[in-house]
Amino acid sequence: MATRPKRRRLAKSGDASSEGPSSRAYFQDPSAPATNEERSRWKGFCEIESEPAFFNVMLRDFGVEGVRVQEVVSLDPDMLAYLPRPVYGLIFLFKWREEDPDKQEPSCPEGIWFANQTVNNACASVALLNIVNNIPELKLGEHLKQFKEFTADFTPALRGDAIGNFEFVKTIHNSFARKMDMLNADLQLKNDASARKKSKAKDSDEDDAGFHFIAFIPVQDKVWKLDGLERQPQNLGPIADDDWVLQVAPEIETRMAQYEDGQIEFAILSLVKEPLIKLVAVLAENVKSITSIRRHLLQTQSDRGEPQPDSLDANDLVPQDLLLGPSEQYRLSQEAIDQAVLSPQTEQQLKGDDLVAMSAVMQQLSTAQTSIRASIRDEISAIQADDDRAASRRNDKGLLAKGLLQVLERMGRLSIFMESACCS
Repeated sequence: MATRPKRRRLAKSGDASSEGPSSRAYFQDPSAPATNEERSRWKGFCEIESEPAFFNVMLRDFGVEGVRVQEVVSLDPDMLAYLPRPVYGLIFLFKWREEDPDKQEPSCPEGIWFANQTVNNACASVALLNIVNNIPELKLGEHLKQFKEFTADFTPALRGDAIGNFEFVKTIHNSFARKMDMLNADLQLKNDASARKKSKAKDSDEDDAGFHFIAFIPVQDKVWKLDGLERQPQNLGPIADDDWVLQVAPEIETRMAQYEDGQIEFAILSLVKEPLIKLVAVLAENVKSITSIRRHLLQTQSDRGEPQPDSLDANDLVPQDLLLGPSEQYRLSQEAIDQAVLSPQTEQQLKGDDLVAMSAVMQQLSTAQTSIRASIRDEISAIQADDDRAASRRNDKGLLAKGLLQVLERMGRLSIFMESACCS
């Protein structure tokens, strides 16, 4: 997101990050939506807001499974306790300032995948890759898996260059690019280049530094800060307890305190294990428990040779809408049901012959399933909401805006609208 400060420039002046102004050669009507061809030919990366929905859709498009991005609304320990666990990483958006380079590692430690940001505005993708490439249990998808293996022996700078030239990542990142985003990014590059030629000051970059995403992760029993604008990772110390997030909070709060109240805005995002995974696993156990106890109840009654009292009819204990098998709606497969591990309480019922106790457990499981299924529906709805927000962001409304301005101009109210907009 941020324009890379001049002293941290890792790419040469002729690389992809400085070719933006050539866009005049292929952009037609600036108000028209950007075409896929224009996005493909454009050499830059667009800015992306700190909206969790955008990051979630990017990760899914990357092919990453099992992770979800959620906003962190407060660094208060009580609020952080509500984050789903495990927390794989944090992303912090702030107006960038360089820290003491001596705090960085001499070189990138073995076992840590870290890339520099060598292309303007690529920090969103760089921060995401700096986290997911350090989570062994994640499924990265074929493209990212091959990319991680290909860059395993690269330096952070070379990895950053590789990201800038990785069309798969660039295409997904720039799927959020509207034509005006692209033109503004090119104009900013041009202005920065002109300013560098005119300015003789060597350290004038702090005032014009932009907003920037950095990452925090727990790796190898240590907490690391991965800032793509710094040459190497920074070791924040060993993990003091099981909750590394509480250890990072003071570091972020210190950054925030460097700015005056109201001067700056911040955003914190967390990468957590996808809650839907746990919910579906709980549902699988629930379904397996219900079907197992129901089958045992019927068998016990049959072995006794007794008629089934109405109050203990195993069929009556199962509501009509109760889930007893796989369901596409709830993302539940037969394999998940088969692999589910029954609770000790359920195992105990399967060893006994107390019909009343079994019927009571069945009713408890039925009630629990109603709540589980509601939670799964909520998560699926949240995923759909992410898709809707991303689709809206990707919808280039330039022509609509142009049309509205033309209507205001014909009505003689454009100047009034502009004055109102400038003063608001």
